[in-house]
Amino acid sequence: MPYEKFDLDQSAELALNYLTKMVDKDEDYLPYWLVRITSNPAWIKHCRVDDAELVASWYNAIVGVQEILGTSRGANVREAFKRHLYKHWGEHGLRFHADYPWSNTIHHAFHEDAYILAALNLIIERDGERKAKKLAADLVRGLRGLVYERKIRTFWSGDYPINQPVYEFPNDVFIKGKGFDFTRVTGRGEESIRNGMMLHAVVKHWQITGDAVSLDLATGLANHLLGMSRYFNHKGEFFGHVHSAVWVASGLALLGRLTQNERYVGFAEKIHDYVASLSSSFGWVPEYAQWHPMSEEHCETCCIKDMIECGFELIDAGHEAIYDLINRFVRNQLYEQQLKTGEFIAVDNTRKPGEPGLTYEDVDKRVVGGWSGGGEPNSISLARFRSVAGCCVGTAPQALHRVWQRTVENRKGTVYVNFPIERKAREATVRIGYPNEGWLKVTAGTARRLRIRTFPFMGERLSLAVNGKDRPLLWEGACLKVDGLKKGDAILLQHPLREDVRRETVRGVNYEVTWKGCDVVGLSPRGNPLVLYQRVLGQRKEIPPRPAAGGDTKLNAAPTEQKR
Repeated sequence: MPYEKFDLDQSAELALNYLTKMVDKDEDYLPYWLVRITSNPAWIKHCRVDDAELVASWYNAIVGVQEILGTSRGANVREAFKRHLYKHWGEHGLRFHADYPWSNTIHHAFHEDAYILAALNLIIERDGERKAKKLAADLVRGLRGLVYERKIRTFWSGDYPINQPVYEFPNDVFIKGKGFDFTRVTGRGEESIRNGMMLHAVVKHWQITGDAVSLDLATGLANHLLGMSRYFNHKGEFFGHVHSAVWVASGLALLGRLTQNERYVGFAEKIHDYVASLSSSFGWVPEYAQWHPMSEEHCETCCIKDMIECGFELIDAGHEAIYDLINRFVRNQLYEQQLKTGEFIAVDNTRKPGEPGLTYEDVDKRVVGGWSGGGEPNSISLARFRSVAGCCVGTAPQALHRVWQRTVENRKGTVYVNFPIERKAREATVRIGYPNEGWLKVTAGTARRLRIRTFPFMGERLSLAVNGKDRPLLWEGACLKVDGLKKGDAILLQHPLREDVRRETVRGVNYEVTWKGCDVVGLSPRGNPLVLYQRVLGQRKEIPPRPAAGGDTKLNAAPTEQKR
C-alpha cells in the first residue's frame, strides 16, 4: 500500500498558520500560550509567558519557516514579535514582561534568557541591528554581574582555591525593582540546570560577536554545571528536566568545539546518549528523566528539538553518525506531534469573553500547525492542558529549519546532500521515493562536486547513475562522491527498500513498529484519542469526536506550573 511522504515544507506551512493566527491583534500580535481545545467551546487565553519567552522563540520560529517556504507572509507578525522583544528592558540589562492584567508579579526568570538571547543573536546575525547588539551585550554583562563566583572551597581539612571560573545564579527569579527575593522561587527546583539553559545562547553570542564577557560567563556556567552543581553523574545521567539538560548539552558541545576543549564535547555526547537511551528509535523523548515512572511520561516536542540541535552541534564537533538519529527523529515523532487538523474542536464564535486576554474565536482554525507538549508514542494526549503548547511552537520550527539548512549544504564548493528529504536549493534539488520506493534523485544546480550521505536503512546494495549511466561507487566517509557535474545533471541513488516490523518498549509499553526504510508507517497498539502514524496515502484520518455540549469550560483548570 502507498504511504505519505515526509513533507518538511508542509510542516513549515502549517507552523506559519499557527504562528500568524494564534496571536492577539488588539495587543500588537502578542502570542497566546494557553490553548484549551477539549472544552466546549474551546478557548485561548493569555498568560505571563506570552510576553516573556514566546515573543523571542516565536520570532526565531517564524524567521525559520519563512526561509523554508521562501515567503514574506507573516512579516507583520514577525516584526511585531521583534517590537515586543525590544520593549521592557530594565535593571542589570534584564528583560521584564509587560504589566498586563494577566501578568501578576513582574519578574525576570533566568531560564528565559535562553530564548531571549537566542532571538537577539539571530537578529544580529541576519540584520546586524545596533539595538539587538546593545541589548544582547548589556544582557550578557548584567548576567555576569549577577552570578556568584565560587573562589574557595572551605572544607573540614582546609581552604582550597578554585582555579577555574565557576559561576551560578543565587536564585531563579529576579523581581523588578526589588532584585533577588529569596522568599520567592519558581518552585520547579533544579535551579542550576534551568538557569543553565542559556549556555548555548551565551556561547553563540561569543561566536558571532567575539564578546569576551560572553566566553567568560559561558565558561563559568559550564564549569559549575559539570562540577559543583552535582547535576550530572560521570556517565552524563541526571534526574530531571530533559529540555533543559539537552539544551545545556548543546551549549557544552559548541563551547567545547570553539575552545577545543574535548571535556565539554565529550560530556555533551554522554548527555545526548543518555537521553537517546530513554527515547524511542523514532524520536519520542521523555519530558523528564527518572522523575515519574516512565509509563507516566509524555513527550514535550521541545525535547525532540533539543536532541536535533544538540545532534548538529556534536556532528560539527566530529560525531557524524548522529545524522541517522536526526533523520529518524525529524521525519517521525517531530512530524507526527504537529496538529494537522482542528475538525474535532468545538467552536462558538458568538461567545463573548468575560475577562481580559481571553478569546473563543476560530480556535479550530488557529490551532492547526501547533505542536504537542504531551505526546505519547502513538497519540497526542488531549487530556493534558499542554496538549498544544506555546513553547513547542517556538522550538519545533527551529528544528525543522536546522534540518532544512543542512539537507543541502555547501561546504567551500562541495555540496552535501545530508538527508533523504526533498528540498530545492540553488546548488541542487533533491527528490525522494521514500517511503514507497528506495531512491533519491539529485538534480545539479551550481553544484560541481556532490556528496550524497548514505544511511544504515539503505543497506549495501546501492547503485548510482548520472544521466541514466551507471557510475562506480566512490566513497568519502559515509558519503558517495560524484564530481565533474554540470547544471541539470541528474544523479540517481537506488537501493532495495523493505517493510519490516520491529518490537520496541517505549514509555513502558511494548510496541510493534512498522518501518519502511527510515519512516515509521504504522504503530501498534494504536493510540487514542488523536491517533499518530496514520500514514496510508489517501486514507481518511481518524480524529476524536467533538466535546459534548457543556464540557469543561473552567478557565483556570491548568495546573499551577503553567510552563515548564
